[in-house]
Amino acid sequence: MARYSAGTVDCPGSPKSVRIVVVGDKGTGKSSLIVAAATDVFSPNVPPVLPDTKLPAEFFPDNIPVTIVDTSSKPEDRDMVAEELKRADAVVLTYACDRPETLDRLSEYWLPELRRLEVKIPIIVAGCKLDFRDDNNQVSLEQVMSPIMQQFREIETCIECSALKQLQAQEVFYYAQKTVLHPTGPLFDQDSQALKPRCVRALKRIFILCDHDRDGALSEAELNDFQVKCFHAPLQPSEIEGVKRVVQEKLPEGVNERGLTVTGFLFLHALFIEKGRLETTWTVLRKFGYNNDIRLAEELLPSSLFKRAPDQSFELTNVAIEFLKEMYALFDDDKDNNLRPQEIEDLFSTAPESPWKESPYEDAAEKTALGGLSFDSFLSMWSLMTLLEPAQSVENLIYIGFPGDPSTAIRVTRRRRLDRKKQQCERKVFQCFVFGPNNAGKSALLNCFLGRSYADNQGSTTDERYAVNMVDESGGSKKTLIMREIPEDGVQGLFASKESLAACDIAVFVYDSSDESSWKRATELLVKVATYGEATGYEVPCLMVSAKDDLDSFPISIQESTRMTQDMGIEPPVSISSKLGDFNNLFRKIITAAQHPHLSIPETEAGKSRKHYNRLINRSLMAVSIGAAAVVVGLAAYRVYATRKSASA
Repeated sequence: MARYSAGTVDCPGSPKSVRIVVVGDKGTGKSSLIVAAATDVFSPNVPPVLPDTKLPAEFFPDNIPVTIVDTSSKPEDRDMVAEELKRADAVVLTYACDRPETLDRLSEYWLPELRRLEVKIPIIVAGCKLDFRDDNNQVSLEQVMSPIMQQFREIETCIECSALKQLQAQEVFYYAQKTVLHPTGPLFDQDSQALKPRCVRALKRIFILCDHDRDGALSEAELNDFQVKCFHAPLQPSEIEGVKRVVQEKLPEGVNERGLTVTGFLFLHALFIEKGRLETTWTVLRKFGYNNDIRLAEELLPSSLFKRAPDQSFELTNVAIEFLKEMYALFDDDKDNNLRPQEIEDLFSTAPESPWKESPYEDAAEKTALGGLSFDSFLSMWSLMTLLEPAQSVENLIYIGFPGDPSTAIRVTRRRRLDRKKQQCERKVFQCFVFGPNNAGKSALLNCFLGRSYADNQGSTTDERYAVNMVDESGGSKKTLIMREIPEDGVQGLFASKESLAACDIAVFVYDSSDESSWKRATELLVKVATYGEATGYEVPCLMVSAKDDLDSFPISIQESTRMTQDMGIEPPVSISSKLGDFNNLFRKIITAAQHPHLSIPETEAGKSRKHYNRLINRSLMAVSIGAAAVVVGLAAYRVYATRKSASA
């Protein structure tokens, strides 16, 4: 692990080119610096702003081409400079060594301005015109820059140079390129002098992938395979012993009788970084597909894998489900079908972060009595992530060790329009939009869907949320149901997109059976959704749910609700009581309705009129067609008759 093989441009996570923008006050030597670096010559006459300067791939040892962009110092050109900075990979910020006021301007204007523009890229500070500095005022670069670097941590390196004397001009851009290819920020926390958590997680995953026999240590053979993969050169036995000796002296638990432990592996990389050899760790990360954010590179998760029509969705394949079964069994240490929160953390310890800690995943699945996840709940969470964020789902499968091609982990479902024509649905995961007025019982319905008692969940929410669980079917099979609660004030925003209902397999409308105004509002929402579905072509099956069945219903509620649902062509409302725990097989009914997308689709009066009109038009066209056909047949018959008569004459 001691040797570094330059040139990682072929690795998925490595930048393929570097764009460096040079900014600074007028007269600080920006253009002269660029010319000197590119040509090894000082030019006394350079234009105020140079055109883009391209350095070929072979100019620096990493074999990656560099484009250097000069900028104007005129106040009227600030917007143009800002646009260039947004496209940059690194910034070279110049001051003149013989003009102290330009150094002051770094912290007074330039660095705050870069923050204001949200330029979150490495910054190299270059002190130009070193040959002009007053020899009687010799102050070290460290003394000058240390206070500024303490205030502005985004500064990666400071360097003094002279275009006239050809002193470190090329080094300025070499360091700028290096900060892009091998940045410190993602790997190391300067304050704590420790590897950053995301770096630790990535290196832990790499260690596990290289630990082929899964014994928790890298043997000599495994270390050698790792070295060849990353650096294209084997380690000599003496080098392996040297690595182990260095680790053991500083960290005894970093080595055991089987080889280098994960603790020792992490220690080595921290040591490389402390010694300024970031390229070693970055080469390792690149070889395993990581980009500068220490996430899997886009090339490993091509966007073409996640293309779909609006009314299609993604589901886990059987291959992915079998893998998840194995991982659940591996991390469920006591085999009690309860993956505790710490065990879930351990499972995702090789991912950049645990993906289920925040909305919409936090608290979206049923918990065991011990606060963990059963296997059904665990699989439900993956199904939810696959439906909402398929790329993140596949990415996290890879992080936790999925060995196959990413394309084998998920499948795209058939279009709903085709499902409707075929009058059946092949999906295993269904999404249900839950509409209803405030205080109708939507939140209580979702809570009970997750196995929570009414007494534990009396609060309601006005936020959008998800609940996911398995639903047993009559034949013994299971389907996954994802319920998405739509707040009453969120309905208008939902319809801002023409395709908002495309993701919906079935819509449920909840109302308080004891409150007539609640029923009327739920009815309005049903008509609104049905009208929108007719207008956009994304009609969805609908069910009405009469909640709070334990309370006295408002007068003529059953009669009115039954008449209304009959008029719209859907089933009568399903009565439930969250308080009594009586759901009248509601969730199974939701799945059944979703599996038959041609049924339970409400029709508005406008929709009926449109269908009636289209029917009349079609009949008229058919009549015209039949009439035209009769005329054609008549003419043909007459011609035959006339021909025969002529022949007999």
